[in-house]
Amino acid sequence: MPQRLRPPPPNWRCAAIAREAPRPATPPSACARCRSARYERALDHDPRQRGRLCGKARHRPRPHPPRGQRAREHPHPFRRVAQTAKAYHRNGWGTPGSATLTINAREIAVRDLTIENTYDYLANDRLPDGAESKIGNPQAAALLLDIESDRVRLDRVALLGYQDTLFANGGRALIRKSLIAGNVDFIFGNGQLLIEDSEIRTRTRAAPYTPGEFQSFVAAPSTPLSQAHGIVFHRCRLTRETGVPDHAVALARPWHPTTRFADGRYADPQAVGQALFVDCFMDRHIHPDHWTEMNGTARDGTMTQVFRAQDSRFAELSSSGPGAPARDIGMRWKSPMGIAAIRREIMAGMPQD
Repeated sequence: MPQRLRPPPPNWRCAAIAREAPRPATPPSACARCRSARYERALDHDPRQRGRLCGKARHRPRPHPPRGQRAREHPHPFRRVAQTAKAYHRNGWGTPGSATLTINAREIAVRDLTIENTYDYLANDRLPDGAESKIGNPQAAALLLDIESDRVRLDRVALLGYQDTLFANGGRALIRKSLIAGNVDFIFGNGQLLIEDSEIRTRTRAAPYTPGEFQSFVAAPSTPLSQAHGIVFHRCRLTRETGVPDHAVALARPWHPTTRFADGRYADPQAVGQALFVDCFMDRHIHPDHWTEMNGTARDGTMTQVFRAQDSRFAELSSSGPGAPARDIGMRWKSPMGIAAIRREIMAGMPQD
């Protein structure tokens, strides 16, 4: 049976769980009797052992820091990136393999947690195209909601990354009163995700930007056509870091994942993404078109098939703020359900406060 995650102390900065590389062998003991080097290392992983004395006064444990202080002062960095993270995923996929935290269980409640992938995306983004050291797959997820996850609730969390910060690849999830930060497709996937009363913060890019073009994209849903709900933003604030240009960010673009079928490997035509923004504040960084297209894998293996926003299930309702006014680009899809009915369906069976 899946085990429930025990909530950590407030503001605990999360590293990879059951995903870190094997640690080096234990260093030589400082003392044959107390094995203080081993003891001190054990304290780093299990502070409950503090208080046991080794028998020698000079080897008494260090004072225990106040609750949460140790994590704030000594965060455990996790810098996996899709280019090199294939070994961390069961099927050898780099993007989910890069995730700092993976949740793959049901009825999970997570509160007061910062989850960050600290890969230096900007350093790679700054390199010119064609540079030998520039990697082509800089996706670095902070949180992966994996295929067995369902009825996952996150309150007062901070999900920090750049490209592909949050990968919704499972069932239903609710995120409330939280911060999600990134730049390229930083909330994406085929899951049913309701984000409420949260800040959706676009982060800067280091690559050169041409005014009028799209620099970044908030969401990239790949919702199956058979699924009613995709990524829903309710009463959220779409903000930006200093340096993000005006009119440079799309609300969403349609991701059709490359999938293997009996007749070949190409973009999934049944992944008709659904993204809905209801009662959201939008700052001036939102592009006046609001939505844009995305290329996918054609049957000949090239990234030449274009999927249009107009053919997706994208909509917004009652937006406000300087980025809310939208140019008519022919978006016609409307949600057949109101936000109250959507909330009931996604939140059914969620862990309660």
